[in-house]
This record gives sequence, structure tokens and C-alpha cells, in this order.
Amino acid sequence: MFELKTLSAEAVPAALEKAERYRLLNEPAEAESICLDVLKVAPENQQAIVTLLLAVTDRFSKGYGVSDTRAKGLLEKLTGDYERAYYNGIVAERRAKMKLTQGTHGSVWAYDLFREAMECYEKAEKIRPPGNDDALLRWNTCARIIEKNKLVAREEELGEPAFD
Repeated sequence: MFELKTLSAEAVPAALEKAERYRLLNEPAEAESICLDVLKVAPENQQAIVTLLLAVTDRFSKGYGVSDTRAKGLLEKLTGDYERAYYNGIVAERRAKMKLTQGTHGSVWAYDLFREAMECYEKAEKIRPPGNDDALLRWNTCARIIEKNKLVAREEELGEPAFD
């Protein structure tokens, strides 16, 4: 077993930039590793927690067995109410997109997950910082995906009455 090397505190900003670059290069495992190194030195670093959460959920679409428990644990470490609501929406939206790729069976669950994401975005919208419409943009994306794919609630799909 190897003893991992510890990142210096001064290197945290540059390491976080590298983690974001790896995410954008579609290499979430590398971004995840960097974030874990940052969090070892700065356990409450919100940027590292968000980047790690995004790297973990990037893996949903790759078919990896990524646990919702891990994502939920990271959400709990976010200190802001807006951030918790917004990123909870991101997690649900990414799970929905993954389900959508699974075909008919998955699309039955995708609708519920997209609606869960939209509810989170609505919570975030109410407490968003001035000039930050990210939650609105994500909500609109979910609505368009539901419409484009003609997704319906499970109750409708199964021929059972839908309840409000």
C-alpha cells in the first residue's frame, strides 16, 4: 500500500484549476483524485467539494457504478442553501439523463428524476444570488428534455391515475 503525498496549501488554487480542466477533458477520475488531495489539506473547501461532486456525477453517464450515497454525502458538505438546492438538482438531472439512455424502462424513471431536479432548481431559484439565473437555465433544460422525449410520469405510463 502506498502512502499518498500531501499537497501544499499554496498549491490548492492551481490544483483546483487542474481538476476543472480534467473535468472539461472528460476525465472525471483524474479530477476526483485531485479534489481528494485538496480536501485532505482543506476539508471545507467548497470549490473542491463542488468539483468533486461534479466529477462523481460525470461518471453517471459513463455507466460506472457510482453510488448516490457518495453524491448525497458531498451535498451535505455544501454550506450554502442555494448551493445545496442547485447541486441536488444537478445530481437528479444527471441521474435522469443516465436513465434516459437506458431506453424504455429507464425513461419511465427519467421523468420522475427530471421533475425532482426541477423542484430543486425551483428552490434554488427562490434564493439565488442577484444576477445568477443558473437554476432557471437548468430548469428549462429539464423541461425541454421531458417535452422532446415525450416523457410522462410513471403513473401515466402504467395507466394509473396521476396524483398531484
